[in-house]
Amino acid sequence: MNTKYIDSIRSIEDFRRIPENELDCLAAEIREFLVRSVSKTGGHLASNLGVVELTIALQRAFDTPKDKIIFDVGHQTYVNKILTGRAAEFPTLRQMDGLAGFPKTEESEFDTFNTGHSSTSISAALGMLRAMRIKGTPGRVVAVIGDGALTGGMAFEALNDAGQSELPLIVVLNDNNMSISKNVGALPRHLDSMRVSSGYLAFKRGMVNMLDKMTKAGPRIHAWLSKVKSRIKYLLLPNVLFEEMGFTYLGPVSGHDIQSLTEALNLAKKVPNPVLLHVLTVKGKGYGPAEKEPSRFHGIGKFDPDTGRSPGTAKKDNSAIAGETLCRIGRQEKDLAVITAAMSEGTGMEPFREAFPERFFDVGIAEQHAVTMAAGLAMGGMKPVVAIYSSFLQRAYDQMLHDVALQRLHVVFAIDRAGLVGADGETHQGVYDIAYCLTMPYVEIYSPASKGELEEMLKMAVEGGVPAAVRYGKGTLPDRVYPAVEYGKWIEIKPIAKVTVVATGRMVEIAERAVENLDAGLVNARFIRPMDEAMLDIIKQKASYVITIEDGIAQGGMGSRIAQRLAGIKVECMGVSEKPVGQGTCDEQTRLCGMDERAVRVRVLMAMEGIK
Repeated sequence: MNTKYIDSIRSIEDFRRIPENELDCLAAEIREFLVRSVSKTGGHLASNLGVVELTIALQRAFDTPKDKIIFDVGHQTYVNKILTGRAAEFPTLRQMDGLAGFPKTEESEFDTFNTGHSSTSISAALGMLRAMRIKGTPGRVVAVIGDGALTGGMAFEALNDAGQSELPLIVVLNDNNMSISKNVGALPRHLDSMRVSSGYLAFKRGMVNMLDKMTKAGPRIHAWLSKVKSRIKYLLLPNVLFEEMGFTYLGPVSGHDIQSLTEALNLAKKVPNPVLLHVLTVKGKGYGPAEKEPSRFHGIGKFDPDTGRSPGTAKKDNSAIAGETLCRIGRQEKDLAVITAAMSEGTGMEPFREAFPERFFDVGIAEQHAVTMAAGLAMGGMKPVVAIYSSFLQRAYDQMLHDVALQRLHVVFAIDRAGLVGADGETHQGVYDIAYCLTMPYVEIYSPASKGELEEMLKMAVEGGVPAAVRYGKGTLPDRVYPAVEYGKWIEIKPIAKVTVVATGRMVEIAERAVENLDAGLVNARFIRPMDEAMLDIIKQKASYVITIEDGIAQGGMGSRIAQRLAGIKVECMGVSEKPVGQGTCDEQTRLCGMDERAVRVRVLMAMEGIK
């Protein structure tokens, strides 16, 4: 693989010295580099292939880091990392202590805002721009947001505020959901040039001032011209929405033409008020397998770069099991509906979509809307299941509490990616859901430790009549066969003893190995709420030292509740600390948090020694 240009870029200055007529060669080299590199480490590939030229143009048109570029979600910043001198670190991408897969301010001054969740860029950019204006700091601020992220309500809240701010915020809409249309070409660029030219803007201001000074006819003429202007905009502009919100709309522009992009960005810089530049890109551009299957290559593990094939796996993951289980339930329960927030494939719900399209709803990146709509469905007599990743569901905390829990509505939350998630790092860890669900009245929390328990608990939650959360982690739960699930009941895997471990979810398997051949008890806490009060009474009678283990934050989680209930005996809560957990493999993160098999065994042995 030829990396002549990439090898020469050790700083942003090195990139800016590359001649304009060689930038297309750089773009081609970056694409090949990304495919080869990500095939070895895994990562977000299709989204990065789609923004190669756009990122080059952004770094060409703006003077970073004085100018600030905020990438929404941030999974598409690999190109930005290359252009700012970090290509040599790509072998460590998404690995512990390695190059982050998202922007990280601690990593580089060119990463201006830590992102990992969608629809936040415009709000952050507007805040930064306001701070710069208040403090008199020079520089511009650009928010790069995708058409998918624009489905999030927070993005429209920010657009509404930015539009009335009259600040020169630049929003780049990266639209990869359509092909290049007939509007791309010389005419739109010419019209854009006219509309932002100094002569046009001066004429517009002068005309308004002149009309305002006319005592009688002026206001009427101004009002009439405004109406005519609005009618023309509705007829001619490709998207009048942004203009009505206070933005000057430019585009659409081909997102794979560096020269056109750079010209458009330079035009945007001339506009003294908020501007939206509409850019059309192709997700996965330049790599056939990714263009054909952009969803699969959005976030992918290791793969063969020559064929695009990933190593096969014989095991179905938890998401697939959940989706298939809900399909089976859906055949019997005609009132069952499933809702996802732009993650139908990630949550394993595609089979349900295909089997019951009239009862499946993908609402886009709008978790808050998803939850309240589920509340409406439940109020209307349906049995809605909201399938969302743990770290994304926390964005709808208010809706869970206010619209579901307080009304005690029968909504089931299929909380995917619960617990430690691995390479995506701090912004994606699903370690908070136990704690935040425990703050809500009536919400039951089911925590399966095996595939069978996951299937049984989903069925139980759907058949119940109250809000319920079924939490399961990334990957695959063990095939271990446990006794049938009884509502609200825990099970003894090893008889309760002086030292007893109470584990939940995926931590049960770790605890089982840890206490093997030790005279210690082990309980599988299948339900975090309701807790098994009868089992807790037995534990209080027989145990002197209890160790709880959960794949979530220890403070405010299951262990904290058990400690309150077992007041008078020693309870040690093992879980994730309040310090955010960075990227790495799930096993590495488990060890880092002191919850691996060896750490649990050491704690049990120390407890046994202490009660002698």
